[in-house]
Amino acid sequence: MEKVKIKDIEVSSRPREKMASEGIDRLTNEELLAILINTGNRDLSAIGLAENVLRHTVGIRGLVHADITSLQKIKGIGPAKATTIFAAIELARRISKLESREKFSIKSPESIADIFMEEMRYKSREIVKLLLLDTKNNIITDVMVSEGSLNASIVHPREVFLEAIKRSANSIILVHNHPSGDPTPSHEDHKITKRIQESGRLLGIELIDHIIIGDGKYCSFKEMQYI
Repeated sequence: MEKVKIKDIEVSSRPREKMASEGIDRLTNEELLAILINTGNRDLSAIGLAENVLRHTVGIRGLVHADITSLQKIKGIGPAKATTIFAAIELARRISKLESREKFSIKSPESIADIFMEEMRYKSREIVKLLLLDTKNNIITDVMVSEGSLNASIVHPREVFLEAIKRSANSIILVHNHPSGDPTPSHEDHKITKRIQESGRLLGIELIDHIIIGDGKYCSFKEMQYI
């Protein structure tokens, strides 16, 4: 038992040694993941477990869409390892989101869709987010408005504009997804957009756009001249 444990520690430490001597850019995807996994088990080293994970997710692109439950279904990946991997994925997602904000100026609906596409396109439930903008159309922040289904009882102007007023937003953009993958606006989408738009006029906070995220495509109320 002790011999296996020593072997696991030695194997799992090699990526760290390689990173120290050659630089992190020299590490493979498996080696990077092995650092997160940290130790192996009786049957596999940390590198072996990392290879299993990437085989299961069909590479790092699939890993981005993994959750804790699916990770724990991989042999050798228990709750602790799954939590560490998932936390790293979420951190990378948030960094990517910040970089997207810096990379794309808020000048077109496409630039907004680029920011939220990967985050929202695979959601199994409707997520409604509110993008708050300053006078120069720079993003102040985004906030979750609702999760579940898009209807008037959930997405109420009171909650929407309460956040906008608290953050001193000059204008807002609604963003939500269609789990079906088809971003075509529904009757309810039109109804809520009109209600938010009218409330914004009274408060002096303009609704610039309502963007619906589908699977790799989007629909903009502004582009379709609904706003």
